[in-house]
Amino acid sequence: MTLIAYHNDQSIKDAILLQLQRHYDADQIIKGLYWQEGKGCAVGCTIHSSDHMDYERLFGIPAALARLEDTIFEGLPNDVAKDWPIQFMTAIQPGMDLSLVSWKFLHWLLTDEEVNPGINHPLVKDAVAQAAQVILAISKGEPPDIEAARAAAVAAAEALELAAHIRMSDMLIEPIEGPVRLAEAAWFAADSARARSARSAAMSTRSAAKSAAILAKLVGSAGSAYARMADKLIELIEAAPTANTTTQEPK
Repeated sequence: MTLIAYHNDQSIKDAILLQLQRHYDADQIIKGLYWQEGKGCAVGCTIHSSDHMDYERLFGIPAALARLEDTIFEGLPNDVAKDWPIQFMTAIQPGMDLSLVSWKFLHWLLTDEEVNPGINHPLVKDAVAQAAQVILAISKGEPPDIEAARAAAVAAAEALELAAHIRMSDMLIEPIEGPVRLAEAAWFAADSARARSARSAAMSTRSAAKSAAILAKLVGSAGSAYARMADKLIELIEAAPTANTTTQEPK
């Protein structure tokens, strides 16, 4: 059954925004830890723990989105990261169906050269395209092609192995961690659902994103990538449809 944002209850949203505002005012939203002695990261200050699955139980928000919120928070500049948890939760409206947002985000990650400039490197271009095609179907709510997902996972893994051996100035090129960790959100979501085809799709995204991130060092840098990611995630959240409330999961 579909998760429904804030369980279609405005009072749940009001309460969490009040909690986050109090943490904000007390300067308790910090990087580097989940929840300790009344301080924590975006996720920690939202659920007072490190269990991303609590977003589903408490707020009807997919755990994959909690992981995206978490990763973006840690990557944003300090002067804007503190605002991110409130911005994220504010964008979500009671009654929304957010189930496809993380997949739409991952498809964008694999197709937007501005945020991930390594996607068109000759060594990984085809593998990235295969992964993106599989993710596109899932992002539209269509059942993924199992064989295509498996093939994409193999191609992406091979591309990652090639990319990892590229060297510059005798030093192994370090990957841009953001796209890799963001791609992992789909892995966790698919694993919890025990969906073999979705897991393959997520694995292909993970490998494709990491290989592209490694090779991005040849053509550019992450730069303001996290700010772009934050803006895109908010855009996708705001465009999410209203859920069919008859499919709401029990609280």
